[in-house]
Amino acid sequence: VQLRASGGGLVQAGGSLRPSCAASGRTFTIYDMGWFRQAPGKEREFVTSISRSGDSTYYADSVKGRFTISRDNAKSTLYLQTNSLKPEDTAVYLCAAGGTVGARVPADYDFWGQGTQVTVSS
Repeated sequence: VQLRASGGGLVQAGGSLRPSCAASGRTFTIYDMGWFRQAPGKEREFVTSISRSGDSTYYADSVKGRFTISRDNAKSTLYLQTNSLKPEDTAVYLCAAGGTVGARVPADYDFWGQGTQVTVSS
């Protein structure tokens, strides 16, 4: 499966963005999906994941209550609604497919998109 992330940008602290990830090439519904982020000089960090049906979601403590993951299987698209953004949320956000539901380690995912930059100014 090929993944293409978009929808990042520059926003002030407290603002919102809604990155998305379009999938192509294979049936989207066979994959559990996740979002990770990576800031310069830091390791790739788990943000959130969602099951194939969308019924189960998991969040890192740092984003719980502010971010919401969702998917539209008819459109083969994954979304990340980010609210109340903080400067420490600044990173490249990457979508990933595969693994088991709730997986939080990058090595558990099989396919990756190219990422979209989210920059939050103070």
